[in-house]
Amino acid sequence: MSIHKDVKKITTNTLQKMKAAGEKISMITAYDFSFAQIFDAAGIDVILVGDSASNVMAGHETTLPITLDQMIYHASSVVRGVNRSLVVVDMPFGSYQGNSKEALGSAIRIMKETGGHSIKLEGGEEVVESVKRIVSTGIPVMGHLGLTPQSIYKFGTYTVRAKEEAEAEKLKRDALILQEAGCFALVLEKIPASLAKMVSESLQIPTIGIGAGPHCDGQVLVMHDMLGINVEFKPRFLRQYLNLHEQITGAVQQYIRDVKSNDFPNEKEQY
Repeated sequence: MSIHKDVKKITTNTLQKMKAAGEKISMITAYDFSFAQIFDAAGIDVILVGDSASNVMAGHETTLPITLDQMIYHASSVVRGVNRSLVVVDMPFGSYQGNSKEALGSAIRIMKETGGHSIKLEGGEEVVESVKRIVSTGIPVMGHLGLTPQSIYKFGTYTVRAKEEAEAEKLKRDALILQEAGCFALVLEKIPASLAKMVSESLQIPTIGIGAGPHCDGQVLVMHDMLGINVEFKPRFLRQYLNLHEQITGAVQQYIRDVKSNDFPNEKEQY
């Protein structure tokens, strides 16, 4: 029996049941209506409207420049394409770090203006007040530990996190603190597989890994990486399922040739 096939709508509660049953959770990012519709119909469990939109949609080097208004625009586009998947919306840099009151205001705007089902924010103990405040109003919160891209300037590098004992201990502690604060799930990004296993087993809530090995309760990838739209980014943890970059380039070049040679449109393609 597959839990995700039996439910009409995936909720935070469904993910909890999936963890309990040992059924893995599939999650992918989306930023617009068309792709969200495809992923939802394909049967994905969770769609993350990632602040990675800053990189893949807007061409910024980091996730920092994207604004709350832009995240709301992307998320509302995604929600219109979804019938079944759980939609998680990233809170962008600067929309929750200042104080928990501001964090709550941002979360409420996301929920009201996008129709999304939950929000995600980065960090451990530092953001626990914000998590509690948001959860207390009935908004589900997903946490994010390990490599937290919004702190890239603090880390100075995108390498694997928590290899050192002290950072690993803090991560284990943070995971429990976030669970205690009411998070319904946690993303673990770029940490050693053995640590991700320990954390996943210590928690009641599901963990979703990206570059965190096979022992997490689910996995997430950025659609542009996984579909091979963006081919520059080739980390070890990425499995590329398609090479759309190549296929799209070929299709567009064929279209150009057909237009130039007056082959398109042909007799059947006119009125």
